[in-house]
Amino acid sequence: MIPFNKPFLVGKETEYIRQAVESGKISGDGIFTKRCHEFFEKRYGFKKALLTTSCTDALEMAAILIDTKPGDEIILPSFTFVSTANAFVLRGAKLVFADCESDTPNIDADQIESLISSKTKAIVVVHYAGIACDMDKILDIAQRHRLYVIEDAAQAVDSFYKGRPLGSLGQLAAFSFHETKNVISGEGGMLVINDEHFVKRAEIIREKGTNRSAFFRGEIDKYGWVDIGSSFLPSDIIAAFLYAQLEHLDEIQNKRKLLWNSYKQGLKHLEVAGKIRLPHIPDFATNNAHMFYIVCRDIKKRTQLIVHLRNNGVHAVFHYLSLHKSPYYKDKHDGKNLFFSDHYTDCLVRLPMYYELSHEQVSNICNHITEFYKNNES
Repeated sequence: MIPFNKPFLVGKETEYIRQAVESGKISGDGIFTKRCHEFFEKRYGFKKALLTTSCTDALEMAAILIDTKPGDEIILPSFTFVSTANAFVLRGAKLVFADCESDTPNIDADQIESLISSKTKAIVVVHYAGIACDMDKILDIAQRHRLYVIEDAAQAVDSFYKGRPLGSLGQLAAFSFHETKNVISGEGGMLVINDEHFVKRAEIIREKGTNRSAFFRGEIDKYGWVDIGSSFLPSDIIAAFLYAQLEHLDEIQNKRKLLWNSYKQGLKHLEVAGKIRLPHIPDFATNNAHMFYIVCRDIKKRTQLIVHLRNNGVHAVFHYLSLHKSPYYKDKHDGKNLFFSDHYTDCLVRLPMYYELSHEQVSNICNHITEFYKNNES
């Protein structure tokens, strides 16, 4: 069976974990956490990077930082992982779901302004598959209506919008280093702060609501409880694993892009024939090869294809279920039809994509998909 995903070692992961243990400090903000922070701040120009235990935690920190309160409205796509929404629901916010674009699963920027009310506080964008949303439109809307922009960049490490790194465009951004991402630490995430006035409070929220970080820098002579917060910082063991991966980021990215291009070349004839749609990369976006997906005509064909692949030793999967139709939120949704969100829910298939996947395996997967459509012409 070719798995959908496979964790991998690419460098000094185990050596750095040993070094972290030998340093005498494996709790949060050890030597490798600091190295990771410096890596992201220097490479991408982020004002402040803070590792977290997950992207979920980074999003929850963002919700706290913008003072999300009951009654606030948050605009976000319905086609996303539950963490994007849950971070704000936990603070009492009302979710206002937007549809996807027709040619990408990203939020349709042209819909956003019509969803804004006097209670709107923020726009949360999700860069699906590491492909940038139409950020000029979104930032312009946010500026005119004085709204925060938060980037859910869980899938978007090392991806760009018009030359600017994703995660650097909104006031806040959240990244993931879950084992399914381009660079991994098992679980793990990062909050990026691009608005200077959030930095001090972000450190406090991350340290259980205390000013402990300032104390350890020698800026104050004692620390105490000064705000709400939680234990959002990861063990330095997690950071050690991640830093070893970051040292090989370019190597990882180059390999993934080659695999992505192999998929595209191997399946292009099916798109030309009108059988499937392949990922669309807008002119303003780069491709970080986080994911290769195809879009089938309908849910029946998608289900049949997944079964066919599994019967031939390939683990392919669908992705998000539209949040506006989820058991938890469907009674709270305003009833608006989100056609493309439902379309991607029913028709999108994710193919295996991981660092150790071989070009031969990609070729085999493409052959199995071609065989399926040859035998299922209708």
